[in-house]
Amino acid sequence: MAKLVHFDWAIKNLLRNKANFDILEGFLSELLHTKVMIEALLESESNRNTQEDRCNRVDLLVLTEKKEHVIIEVQASMEWDYLSRILYGVSKAVTEYIQAGQPYRNVRKIISVSIVFFDLGRGEDYVYHGATEFRGTHQHDVLQLGENERKAYGPDKTPSDIFPEYYLVKVNQFNERIKDKFDEWVYFLKTETIQPTFSAQGLKSAAKKLDVLSLTEEDRRAYERYEENTHYEASMHESHYGRGKLEGKAEVARRMLKRGVPLELIIEDTGLTYQELDSIKKNQC
Repeated sequence: MAKLVHFDWAIKNLLRNKANFDILEGFLSELLHTKVMIEALLESESNRNTQEDRCNRVDLLVLTEKKEHVIIEVQASMEWDYLSRILYGVSKAVTEYIQAGQPYRNVRKIISVSIVFFDLGRGEDYVYHGATEFRGTHQHDVLQLGENERKAYGPDKTPSDIFPEYYLVKVNQFNERIKDKFDEWVYFLKTETIQPTFSAQGLKSAAKKLDVLSLTEEDRRAYERYEENTHYEASMHESHYGRGKLEGKAEVARRMLKRGVPLELIIEDTGLTYQELDSIKKNQC
């Protein structure tokens, strides 16, 4: 089976090419359960030339089946404050793509799609969707648009249709059991392989255009450097994560010691050993 390039490298280096838009169109159509067509690649961030810039974001102006224009922001990276990174990206997209002097109703609908290749948050699912809903604190009803708002935004719109939506695809959480067409995409994201039986939109094109052997010599060397950097960053992330967990436990133990909590309870709550707890006590003196 052909070796395919990692998807986040493809986003930065191959999928920005209009000839390859069909791959992203397929991915987004299966995720959103509606056919989309990419009309334009908007100004975006990339770490194409530098290792230090870890941002990987591409903004797309797409046309949906309902003939509505939507800006879709696709990003994939590894950062401790990733949720804030998502918020920043959406906020930037909201402000960048409205011209001065236009009414606020011309703000584009934003859909943020994050492809996450590391552990993010806690949860058992591998695809999460977030949207804005206004619910009454007393009557518990969901706020709807009034007559004037419907004239401005459209008769079928709700507040959720105006505010950004978020999709988190937690690739490592996927158990590789295929239940629908989008699962075929997640399988590819996780394994970098596409089974001959897969029929999700865009995957046949991906199997052809993202084959490592089909890359130019320059792109192949760039991809090899990317793989080396990815292995290094993953090792550093794991190392820092482990150290952060230990430091967090130590801080909890210090606070419990100050309150006079028995050692047995501290060990039970933090998972620290007697030796580690003894070292913390000595450093407090």
